[in-house]
Amino acid sequence: MSENQQPASSKDQPAGVKEQKTGEKIRLRAILLGSFFALAICLITPFNNAFRQATPLGGGHFPLAPFYILVWLMVLTAVLRFVFKGHKWITGKELLVSWALMVMLSGVAWTGLARTFFVNLTAPFHFATVENRWSEVLHPLMPDSWFPQSADAISGLYNGLLGGRQLGWFEVLKQIPWDTWLTPLWTWTIFVLLCYFVMICIVNLLSKQPLYNERMNFPLLRVPLIMQEALDSNRMGQFFSNRFLLAGLMVPVCLHLLNGLAFYNPSIPQIPTLILAGKYFPKVGLLSGFFKLKIFIYPAFIGFAFLTSKQISFSFWFFFIIGVLLFGLLSVLGLNIPAASLGVTFGPTISRPEETQMIGAYIVFFLFLAWLARFHFVDIVRYGLGFKKDANPEAEWLSTRFAFWGFVVGSLAIVLWCHYFGIPILFSFLVVFAFFMFTLVAMRVICQGGIAYFTLTAAPMDGLMAFFGPKFFTGVGILVAAVIQKVLFVDLRESLMPSLLHARKLTDKTRNNRLIFLGIAITLVAGVLISFLAMLALSYKFGMRELQLDWATRTTVALYDNIYSLVESPVKPGEWVTIFSVTGAVVMLVLVICYHRFYWWPIHPIGYLTAYSSAMRILWFSFFIGWACNALCMRYGGVRLFKKMRNFFIGLIIGDFFMAGTWAIIGLFSYSSYLVLPD
Repeated sequence: MSENQQPASSKDQPAGVKEQKTGEKIRLRAILLGSFFALAICLITPFNNAFRQATPLGGGHFPLAPFYILVWLMVLTAVLRFVFKGHKWITGKELLVSWALMVMLSGVAWTGLARTFFVNLTAPFHFATVENRWSEVLHPLMPDSWFPQSADAISGLYNGLLGGRQLGWFEVLKQIPWDTWLTPLWTWTIFVLLCYFVMICIVNLLSKQPLYNERMNFPLLRVPLIMQEALDSNRMGQFFSNRFLLAGLMVPVCLHLLNGLAFYNPSIPQIPTLILAGKYFPKVGLLSGFFKLKIFIYPAFIGFAFLTSKQISFSFWFFFIIGVLLFGLLSVLGLNIPAASLGVTFGPTISRPEETQMIGAYIVFFLFLAWLARFHFVDIVRYGLGFKKDANPEAEWLSTRFAFWGFVVGSLAIVLWCHYFGIPILFSFLVVFAFFMFTLVAMRVICQGGIAYFTLTAAPMDGLMAFFGPKFFTGVGILVAAVIQKVLFVDLRESLMPSLLHARKLTDKTRNNRLIFLGIAITLVAGVLISFLAMLALSYKFGMRELQLDWATRTTVALYDNIYSLVESPVKPGEWVTIFSVTGAVVMLVLVICYHRFYWWPIHPIGYLTAYSSAMRILWFSFFIGWACNALCMRYGGVRLFKKMRNFFIGLIIGDFFMAGTWAIIGLFSYSSYLVLPD
């Protein structure tokens, strides 16, 4: 089913049409340029984010540093073209490929992998006490090759090397106890790269469904694609001098210039971007769920919401409001469900039994996506088994047959890896399937919904526990699965798979996709290694205690507390979890049927999946404003007004990220940093 798309001007189309006819060749220089900046981001991110506590260089699926670099590269390219007429140093399409490589690694360098990785490996030893009894219960279950076995190495990681602050970076690297770290790093690197390879195969196999069969809009790519078109048609000056774009640009520039100066000099007045609206609502009654309501004002996310289809942007804020109202409605009906009935969960933000609706909703939405792609799946199997040949195998990163068997063999290798370290074989299949199922649904929400900052509510293991209970699994199985989930499959704010789908869209119909795949693979391997190296060096130089890793430490300690509770008392979640999970499945089933059958249906099921996400608590107001502006433009001004106002909202996005990047650079050389975007 085709997605409701925004009106697009004729100027948005020629570049894509031309690519369909000719197919642009991406030169090696674009891949080298992107890899260079991507690896530089990996190297700098831990120091910037954890030590300097400056504006995060990554964050979300439209990260700061890559877009900031992209804008300046496009401006520089336009200037060079003007000065050296006739020289095409690099094309806009090639710059977008470079940007895609940067986006992938910005997540690997922080929340996507490195932010919690070393805390995950050392927390059960460093934070073990007599009271929590981790030494007695958890240590015997932990695979030796997963964790460093030296107490001194762990102590040095948290406290730093003796005199480490005075040592140079190369001296720090020499003094890291590599004999302790090599085994766990090697073991986990194999797992991480296997997962990344399977993700690449999945995106390669499934990308035709959203790209061609559903013609997905990809709202997060609208601004880069419009800028690419302006550059390739030599209209960058005209693009940046558009009065609507300049008006939008000045809003966040003035806002964050004033507030940034006020941050460093409190005598300067500032404009509030956070409104505590909860005080206007009662603590009891139907509206009691709004008692802690906050309104965050982020111009960039208002811009993204405007560029997203009205149906989706409406659904995001609508379901957030409905979800909050549900808490008050249950209270009015006298259904005071105790939080204890939630049991032990691993969801990043889940705090009440009502929120377990998302377990059933995710499963049904995944089945809906599979049903939409059923004919595409048949073609994939036929290609994979050799019953049918690719019409144009060079159009993909990998041939369909290679990607099919890469997915099969890679997934089986992950299952066997999990089983080798103690997960029962059936549980291994279930765990791996659940991990990738939740990630696929999250990828759809991010790429189709244009939500750059997204967090899961319930974790994949919460679904398994709700239906099977912890007694179905061994203690070792619970520990191993929970740690794996924490490493790659629960903190999805910067997960790799949505970035891969965006990259697949940007490289669609290029003539040398094999070179692009090779560049992606090499850059990912190098990025993982450099991220690990940078985080280790930073920790041993300054000590993890001195770094801004409170969130990583808190969530990891909570993880091992939950594992301990399940191992010691494997009690199945309360019946309310089952009730709400089934309720979520039924609601999602109704939503997808109505969405698919009735063209006039105004609600998109993606919105329901984000109802209890912490991201929507921050972004709901931005999506409301973006939706309202979009709806008013189309109702009272039609396509003509929409085209003009679109430039204003593009200006909001560029201006917000320009100021965020500028303050991030200033933050590198100051004691603290003014934050523009959500962390």
